[in-house]
Amino acid sequence: MEIDFIDETEKVSNEHMELIEDLLVYAAKEESVSPLAELSVTFVNNEEIQQLNKQYRDLDKPTDVLSFALEEETDGEITIHAEDLPVVLGDIVISIDKAEEQAKDYNHSVSREFGFLALHGFLHLLGYDHMEEAEEKKMFARQEEILNGFGLSR
Repeated sequence: MEIDFIDETEKVSNEHMELIEDLLVYAAKEESVSPLAELSVTFVNNEEIQQLNKQYRDLDKPTDVLSFALEEETDGEITIHAEDLPVVLGDIVISIDKAEEQAKDYNHSVSREFGFLALHGFLHLLGYDHMEEAEEKKMFARQEEILNGFGLSR
């Protein structure tokens, strides 16, 4: 799987990027995602993610992670994929400010929080959601299963 990392903050270590890449490759295998799949992970500050959150979700506050799926299908839409062409899943945007805050709040490492947020965004790209209680249980259970299987438990 091809992952394009963009660190607009210039504060994310190579070790954190490698951890996220390894985790998302593991998750992709667990979810039977094509090895030709592509996505991007962008790291921003709270101000930038707040602007994106306001623009795309009409919420004028910072959030921890946003996902922009490129492979979403709407009713009546047909998606055709050639087997030898990459599937572009979309973009994940992570606020490093929120990741650091939440790591402290949850009393775990920034590595665990980056992994959690990247995986959460990745599952959204694959169509998981948590708008309804049943969907939330399914998505959150899958997150924990993948994080634990990868070895990034709390």
